[in-house]
Amino acid sequence: MSNLQSGVAATGTGVRSRPRAVLPALCLTQITSWGIVYYAFPVLNPAITADTGWSAGVTTAAFSAALVVSAVAGIYVGRVLDHRGPRTVMTAGSVLASLSLLVIAAAPNLPAFFVGWLLAGAAMAAIFYQPAFAALTRWWAPDHIRALTIVTLAGGLASTVFAPLTAILADHMSWRATYTVLAGILAVLTVPAHAIALKAPWPPAPPSPPHVTGGHEHVVRSRAFWTLAVTFTLSAFAMYAVVIGLVPLLIERGCTTTQAAWALGLGGAGQTLGRTLYATLARRLGVTARTVTLIALGALTTAALAAVGGPYAVLVAMSVFAGVIRGNLTLLQATAVTDRWGTTHYGRLSGLLGAPAHAAAALAPFAGAVLAGPLGGYPALFALLAVLSTAAAVTAFGARTEQVPGRAGGTAGFFACLADPDTRSRRGRASWSGSLGRFGKLNGRNHRHWRAGTACHRRGRW
Repeated sequence: MSNLQSGVAATGTGVRSRPRAVLPALCLTQITSWGIVYYAFPVLNPAITADTGWSAGVTTAAFSAALVVSAVAGIYVGRVLDHRGPRTVMTAGSVLASLSLLVIAAAPNLPAFFVGWLLAGAAMAAIFYQPAFAALTRWWAPDHIRALTIVTLAGGLASTVFAPLTAILADHMSWRATYTVLAGILAVLTVPAHAIALKAPWPPAPPSPPHVTGGHEHVVRSRAFWTLAVTFTLSAFAMYAVVIGLVPLLIERGCTTTQAAWALGLGGAGQTLGRTLYATLARRLGVTARTVTLIALGALTTAALAAVGGPYAVLVAMSVFAGVIRGNLTLLQATAVTDRWGTTHYGRLSGLLGAPAHAAAALAPFAGAVLAGPLGGYPALFALLAVLSTAAAVTAFGARTEQVPGRAGGTAGFFACLADPDTRSRRGRASWSGSLGRFGKLNGRNHRHWRAGTACHRRGRW
């Protein structure tokens, strides 16, 4: 087999298999889908409750139910993605999302309103990050981190674009008419984008890494997989409870509502900044060290918010840093499967891995609000959330996999060898150095990886 063929086999794809329209199309559709299906609701909810007389708790419960449905449906969606690719899934999801918003807009009563959001939840599983991540991982590996970063940066603009647009529409028409207009925008921008840009042939799944035996069933039954699922579930619950609880926490600290909103908004800017830093972090830390470090830093920022009462500038700085961590955690979860078990069953495994975390994220706002009272306020709630995040960081140590660096394909094996103590095994030094050398010689861009790897080998960093 030639060197080029070896490189393609190791990654499961090649540069030629990357359709150029995919990345810009997914950037557009992620901004639009998140902005309309997710971020429009908190803007319109006050108008919904004022017009219908339904309580804010009930309408928010319908929205949270949609997020739970999305988590469960994501398991099936992941299975379809592995076999058929993203085109059918994401195109059908866009159609369903548009129709679900029309159902919500026309809902004459609460049951119909709930039905509309349950349909929207099924659509979320097919149009949000999970299918986009699966598409980019299969088409872009081993350079998928760059593509994932670009898409999440675009997704981070969803609220910036569509929250003000939704507010402007709501100022000139009813919430029902606003949702109808947004449904039309969603259909026009995302249905053709998914149908046309994602029509490239779906590359065959690459073989599983040598340390993965027995197919995806073996991975799902492994201790590492379920330990990682527990880690992400605890972390997601704490993270989303912190996001929703930050404004009431700061108000308890004596800030005005406007000051608290600015702190939350600047935390969102920190989230965007954090996503730009993830590739650098991945180069310097192996998968276990990266997971533990990010979740532990999340626990630290939550504990700091619980303990520090001011001044306001310090609270804002902590909010921004917490946002940086959240931005990294999004990409950490997106690359968790690839870094440990390869890209062969990415869709199925990521759906199973993310389902409990997404469900926890959906329930966290309610649980946080319910717990804050009995605990004596939001500072005590944040202290409890810091403990949960710490527990998540500890459990992350149990998500180690028996990966042999000498036989790992792609950049994940290289990064793991450089920085992760889990993969600094004496086995396969020669084969790793040789295979990395061949991979590095494929083109000038990757040759620096080969030089760094052989230098690492000579210095005895293993």
